[in-house]
Amino acid sequence: MAETAEEKVEDRERVLDTPMDKEFDWSDDKTPVRDALWDHYMEADGKDTMKTEAKMHPYLDMSNDEVAANAEKLLKN
Repeated sequence: MAETAEEKVEDRERVLDTPMDKEFDWSDDKTPVRDALWDHYMEADGKDTMKTEAKMHPYLDMSNDEVAANAEKLLKN
């Protein structure tokens, strides 16, 4: 049986919607990965929402592995 569009979106965004502490063993932050990335970019962009939105948009087309790798690279201390 083929996946529905909703199931494809749910699978694609699984990492984005997972709390940091559930996705990464190095984190104890309960913030969803999506929000942690947003916060990181907001700080880096001087709280410029438009710049941050532009940097977040590609995450919607990334695989879960790509999201996790990028998040780890940016957020792991």
